[in-house]
Amino acid sequence: MTGEPASALARRLTRLTGRPVTVEGLTRLTGGANRATWAFTAVDASGRRDLVLRGGAGTGGAPLAVEAAAITAAARAGVPVPELVDAGTGEDGLPAEYLLMARVDGETIPRRLLRDATYATARAGLARELGAVLARLHAASLDGLDAIPAVGDPLERLTATYLTGGPPPPGLALGLRRLREHRPPPHGPVLVHGDFRLGNLMVGPDGLRAVLDWELVHRGDPLEDLAWCCAKVWRFGSPLPAAGVGTREELLDGYAAVAGWRPTAAELHWWELHATVQWGLMCRAMTERHLSGAEPSVELAAIGRRAAEQEFDVLLALGLDTPDTAAPDGEPAGDELLFGRPTAAELAAAVGDFLAGEVRAATGGRTSFHAQVAANVLATVRRELLLGEGARARRLARLHGLDLADDAALSAAVTDGSRDDRWEEVVAAVREGVRDRLRVANPRHLAVPDA
Repeated sequence: MTGEPASALARRLTRLTGRPVTVEGLTRLTGGANRATWAFTAVDASGRRDLVLRGGAGTGGAPLAVEAAAITAAARAGVPVPELVDAGTGEDGLPAEYLLMARVDGETIPRRLLRDATYATARAGLARELGAVLARLHAASLDGLDAIPAVGDPLERLTATYLTGGPPPPGLALGLRRLREHRPPPHGPVLVHGDFRLGNLMVGPDGLRAVLDWELVHRGDPLEDLAWCCAKVWRFGSPLPAAGVGTREELLDGYAAVAGWRPTAAELHWWELHATVQWGLMCRAMTERHLSGAEPSVELAAIGRRAAEQEFDVLLALGLDTPDTAAPDGEPAGDELLFGRPTAAELAAAVGDFLAGEVRAATGGRTSFHAQVAANVLATVRRELLLGEGARARRLARLHGLDLADDAALSAAVTDGSRDDRWEEVVAAVREGVRDRLRVANPRHLAVPDA
């Protein structure tokens, strides 16, 4: 925002309401890495009102005017959304794009929604409720929504959007091949939220209160939303597949009760695999924004390694691997002390402990969150220092045994079938590489079961 942010908001709200407005408690919120979000209270003669401002150009999401159109259409269809107060383009010193919305009370943090007793009643019926809400969203009229993009073929979209920088990692290449060979008939197009999951849902003790963050909205297949909230990454460690709060059957029961038709289990499975592959490719695309220098960010730097989690989840979905009974600790014995102590791994551990402890405790908001992210990054660096040399030697031997130079060649072989006569060896090579990457990136994920 240009000038004093509170003054800009006060000027705009005064113009909208026709009476003097002051702004109190303007606070930048954490999360929402793609756009800036502020919370504040507007005060005028009629009383006080809690509002939220989203603004900024964003990276890769829909323009905020498109989000506004989608929110309006969803509200007409009976989807709970925040009341839209204003949408504009730089009026009164506000950001070049912005949305002003009523603030909805509740919780969005998944670990609290999945664990706290406060939300036990909400959890009990939330999967069915989410299904019903998605059915209403998918029934929304598309009239006048030409600005909302239509994605077309879902696999062509993945290729065009995320595979411009080279082949995917081998585990994701396996997923893409399965998706191509077993695709279900399409449905729609309908209005698709595009990122329907805990974290983008405001939930109270009584249940769902609002669907948030419409930056990935588009016209597409309704199964995309249903499967996205069932993808393993969005269960946050819960054994329950539907957003971590219920079964697939409960989700589809809620959907069918409103929509009048029920997607099949096979269709949902295909779209869940699609979601897993998509998130893995998105992790790589997001970290490229950091690596290219376009958007330096410790959060974007960290997320690139999470693609290994999705590779492993693809292997689980295809029945090509099973979770470990316990996560490996990543602590090989006999670390050579060529440069004395503390070793590089011990130095990384010390800095990580400092960030996760003192720095995080002494700060708040985004700084505290990024301190924890940075500590996690250093833990990854430490594990790579301890494990990397042996894993690299083993990897080269495995690939050379298949007459392949590197993982890019392995991905190409998965895609074009040039090593199908040695398929078991190919799968073993993919599985070994995924596990090695995951032992460095997040060894605990190896012990997270699929649902």
